[in-house]
Formats: sequence, C-alpha cells, structure tokens
Amino acid sequence: MNSTSSLLASPLIVALDCATSAQALELAKQLNPQQCRVKVGKELFIAAGPSVVEQLQALGFEVFLDLKLFDIPNTVAGAVASAADLGVWMLTLHAMGGRSMLHAAVMSVQEKSHAPLLIGVTVLTSMNATQLAETGVESGLQDHVMRLANLCQGVGLNGCVASAQEAPLFRSSFGRAFTLVTPGIRFAKAAEPNSKDDQQRVCTPKEAIVNGSTYLVMGRPITQASDPQKAVEKVLADLALSSF
Repeated sequence: MNSTSSLLASPLIVALDCATSAQALELAKQLNPQQCRVKVGKELFIAAGPSVVEQLQALGFEVFLDLKLFDIPNTVAGAVASAADLGVWMLTLHAMGGRSMLHAAVMSVQEKSHAPLLIGVTVLTSMNATQLAETGVESGLQDHVMRLANLCQGVGLNGCVASAQEAPLFRSSFGRAFTLVTPGIRFAKAAEPNSKDDQQRVCTPKEAIVNGSTYLVMGRPITQASDPQKAVEKVLADLALSSF
C-alpha cells in the first residue's frame, strides 16, 4: 500500500484534545512542527470539522486523525478516501470492524496520490482485562489484541496502536516495517498508578522506544505544561533527539 512519506524524524505526536478549534490552534502555535506532529481526535473533529485539520496543516503540522473508524465497509472506505483527500498523515480504524472493513479501507487509498498511514486499533488502552471480559471476550486481553493485530497486518494496514506492554510482542511478530503507535506516554515522575488519567497501560517515552514503539502520543503532560514547547524538547532530549 502506498503511504504518505515524511522527512520529520521525531517520534512525538501531541494530542490536541481540545473542545474548540481556537483552543487547538492556540496550543499548536506554541509548538514547533519540526519537532512533533499533532493528533486530532473525535471531540475536536466533531466540534471543528475538516477545517481544523487544514488550519493545522497551514501551520506546518502533519496531522494524525484519530477517529477509530468502525462501520460497514463501504462507509469506512468512503471516509478513508475523504481523509486521504484532506491530506492527513495518519488515520485510525477499529480492528473489530473485521477483515472486509479493513480491506475496503486499504483498497480505498490505493490510487490516491497521498495515502495516509492506516493504523488499526485493537483494544483501547483505557481498558484492562476485567473490562474487556465484560464485553464478552473470554480469550484474554493479550490473545485478543494479538488476534486483531494479526488481522490488521494480514490485510495490509501500516500498523497498529500498541500499548507499551504490547509493543515488544508486536515488534517481534511483525518486524520493523510495521508501525506501532503508543499512547499513554508519561514523564517518569508521572508514571505512577494515581497519574494514569484515563489510561491503564502507560510508560515513559524512553521505555516506549526501547519496547519497539515507532510513534509516541502524549497529551496532558505536554498540553497542560506551563510551557508546552519546553515539554516537547524535554521528551526529545530524553530520547537524545534534541537536535531536531
């Protein structure tokens, strides 16, 4: 599958989990697009629409559109094609949509001049094993995650969202070319049980990279910092990437 190329070497994606485009743009203007990408999720996209993506791109940012698409194959294929036309860099789909849905998504961007990276979501990182069992999945969290990750890889998605705990298994199973996007990244002093916010499976930036993650998604540790750009620089310095 063709996918969009990028010269940006930084693995950092800043989650703009804002309620309005004004808030998101104000925050983005404090960041250096040469040192990070930005994520637009459901709340912001529903509130602001495609225009916020275009405005962030105009500021120089590559945009990760995190919509976790989950619908019938034709609907998802159309949405993915529209995202490609919008110029997004990366897009998520829910792997529970099944083989036909995921395959339709892959095929929808085959002829696009700009094809986003398509990333499968297996089990939300806010869920633990007990919560997963409550949905009727009896095989266990790791087995279920691995089954869905294999499905994503088999139909030609570029990668998967992977918690810090899942990343080593994904990396050893699927190789270096498979993109792993890890949310729940916290600075070391915040990686404590009472500092997980709504994430259950968290780690530090360095731990994530060592475990095999390709991209790191950080929200509140950066967006709620007194100086968001300095927080970005701290991450890159911790990863010995401060020259970017």
